Amino acid sequence: MQNTRIFTTSFVSVYPHYITKAEKKGRTKEEVHEIIFWLTGYDEKSLQELLEKRTDFQTFFDEAPKLNPNVSLIKGVICGYRVEDIENELMRNIRYLDKLIDELAKGKSMEKILRKSE
Repeated sequence: MQNTRIFTTSFVSVYPHYITKAEKKGRTKEEVHEIIFWLTGYDEKSLQELLEKRTDFQTFFDEAPKLNPNVSLIKGVICGYRVEDIENELMRNIRYLDKLIDELAKGKSMEKILRKSE
């Protein structure tokens, strides 16, 4: 059973880990932001507001301007789960973001991460 505690976790508590994971592998905060913007439709201003408000993951995804229509192209295993098989929509969206950040840290090109060549 997947951990449901993450549903009430604030996005801001996980966000620094995304940045750290990317930077440890020579990637940038800007690339992490590009991934977040691509996935959710947020922009820099709205992302900063969410971080300041300590928005939880549920609200983060519920209020996202527009989930990218190409999310169905995100496939593979993250945290022991195949993302395309996760039934709970919120958990699937969280794992989509985790998967994209993981791909960034593994050195994939932004074009491939953002599914531009698919």
